[in-house]
Amino acid sequence: MIQEDNEQATKKSRAILDQLKTLKQEDETLYNILAVDVWALAKTMDEFQPGFWSAFMKNREKALKRFIAEVIKNKPADPKRPPFLR
Repeated sequence: MIQEDNEQATKKSRAILDQLKTLKQEDETLYNILAVDVWALAKTMDEFQPGFWSAFMKNREKALKRFIAEVIKNKPADPKRPPFLR
């Protein structure tokens, strides 16, 4: 009886691990597809408007810096958290 329960638990664990592996592979595939889409968009836009990608990346950097500054400014101080996470 106990051995059967252990076998069933092992089968369920394997099934869950297989599902996780499949999800990770699908996530990686989706990420790669999105990367190709972004590259194709940037390449196309650069052909129509030279310097597009460079300007886009500069704007993205500025926006990211503003976002980080805003998050830091609005983040509540929690003295229980380690200093590097405050």
